[in-house]
Amino acid sequence: MRVIINCAMSVDGKVALPSRVQTKISNEEDMKRVHLLRNECDAVLVGINTIISDDPKLTVNERCVKNPRKPVRIVLDSKLRIPDNANVLDGSASTIIAVTDGYSRKIKNAEIIECGKYSVDLKKLLRILDERGIKKLLVEGGSTTIWSFLNQRLADELMVFVGSVVIGGEKSPTPAGGEGVKSFEEILPLKLIDVKRIGDGVLLHYRVVK
Repeated sequence: MRVIINCAMSVDGKVALPSRVQTKISNEEDMKRVHLLRNECDAVLVGINTIISDDPKLTVNERCVKNPRKPVRIVLDSKLRIPDNANVLDGSASTIIAVTDGYSRKIKNAEIIECGKYSVDLKKLLRILDERGIKKLLVEGGSTTIWSFLNQRLADELMVFVGSVVIGGEKSPTPAGGEGVKSFEEILPLKLIDVKRIGDGVLLHYRVVK
């Protein structure tokens, strides 16, 4: 399976306000790119905090793509906190919610997969998805989810759009959250593949060195 991480950040490396409220960083040209990228993938994955804070639909916008596909929507939700009225449960595309063992219950318009004892076992989840024919997975966030994929060396590519804004704030979240590395030796190396100007922003495309 090919795993692509895509995110947008400010020039100073922030993805939201200090209050963790999302703010617009991508421009219109980049948003079109994101929908084209979604359309190329078999599934789109986010963590439960992204669902609770942003309530995305995770679908492909018909204004950006003609005859769009309907990639599977996947939510990492270890304790099944997803609201019943979340947009990913609208039935417009298939939705999978990955939970830890014992948290399964019936959710309208979604399939529950128990996958891990204390947290969602990403390696096990990817094996399950691969067996179901999902060969290209797009990870869109949030920062803890992105960090988990990078830290476990499960991502193949990282695409970062840098918008022409500055957010600031010591508590403002960054693209990769979590605990971070504990030593220089643990730093995750990347190889720069491409740099592209998109409107007033820049897209950085990396390959993850494993």
